[in-house]
Amino acid sequence: MTEEYTLPLSKIIKELQLNAYYLPRDAENILIRSRDINRPGMELNGFVDYFDEKRISILGLGEMAMIDSLSPQEATQVLDRFFSLGPVTVIVARDMEPGAIMLESAKKYGIPLLVSSDTTSNVMADLISYLNIELAPRITRHGVLVEVYGEGVLLIGDSGVGKSETAVELVKRGHRLIADDAVEIRRTSRRTLVGQPPENIRHFIEMRGIGIINARRIFGMGAVKDSERINMCVNMELWDPDKVYDRMGIDSEFTEILGIRVPVVTIPVKPGRNLAIIIEVAAMNNRQKRMGYNAAQELLTALGMDPAEVQGHDVVRDLEG
Repeated sequence: MTEEYTLPLSKIIKELQLNAYYLPRDAENILIRSRDINRPGMELNGFVDYFDEKRISILGLGEMAMIDSLSPQEATQVLDRFFSLGPVTVIVARDMEPGAIMLESAKKYGIPLLVSSDTTSNVMADLISYLNIELAPRITRHGVLVEVYGEGVLLIGDSGVGKSETAVELVKRGHRLIADDAVEIRRTSRRTLVGQPPENIRHFIEMRGIGIINARRIFGMGAVKDSERINMCVNMELWDPDKVYDRMGIDSEFTEILGIRVPVVTIPVKPGRNLAIIIEVAAMNNRQKRMGYNAAQELLTALGMDPAEVQGHDVVRDLEG
C-alpha cells in the first residue's frame, strides 16, 4: 500500500503568502493530503458527482463573477451547497473579497477560507509545484548526491568505497554537494526524481580519519545546494580483476527508483584512478546521450560497421544503496 504524506496548511500559507480570511482551527492542525487541486465551476453549478473533498479548491475571476451575478438568496444556496461538500480549503485569487455570504458558509461548515493576491493561474501553478514536491512519494537511499556540470549524479556503493572523498574532490573542482550518506529521493512527476538531504544532516560530510565536516563552512555557500534532479547513478565498486567491465557503452544500464528508470554507470575503484575526473566525463557523456548523441555508435560508423547490427541490451541493475 502506498504511504500517504500530509502537509500542514500553515506551510502552504507561508510558502504562497496567503491571507487567512477564516480558519476554523489552527492551520498547523489542518492537513493537506492531495497533490491535485480543483476549480469548482461545475460544483457551483450543481454537478458534484466527481468532487474530491481532499483537493484544495481555487476560486478565480470566473467563479467569483458567477457568484456575484446571483441574488443573495441564490448565492447563499449555491455556496452552502458547495461548502457542504467539505473541501479541505478554499482559496480566492486576485485579492477578491470573499464577502459576507461566503464567509458565513465557510463558518457554517468549518472550511478554511484563504485569499491570494496573485492571479488564478499563478496560484494554481505555484500550488501544484509546491504540493508535488512536499507530498511526493519518497524513499531514503544510502549514497551521495552531487551536481556535476548541472547533472544530478547519485553516487552509490558499499560503505568505505570512497563516495564522500570523491564528493569532496568534486566540490573542490567547482561542483556542488547536495547530500552525503543519506539522500531523500522524491518522485515529483512521472519522469522526475528530486534528491535532497534530511534536514538534520544538511551540508555535512563524513570523512574517515577526519570526522564530520561542514561543506558550506569550509568551501563556501557556492559549494552546496538544497536539492537537485537525479539524472544518473554512478555505481562505485572495488576493482574485480575477474569481472569484464563495459568498454564501449553499447549496453544501456539502468536502475529503477520509485518506478522511474535512471541510467547507471559502474566505475571500478582502485588506487591511482582519478574518480572525480571520471565522474565529470560520465556526467557530460550522459547529457550528450540525452540529447541524442552516442559516441560508441559514431565510432562503429567510422569503423565501417552498422550500429544497428551491434545490438545493445537494456541491463537492469538492482542497486541497494
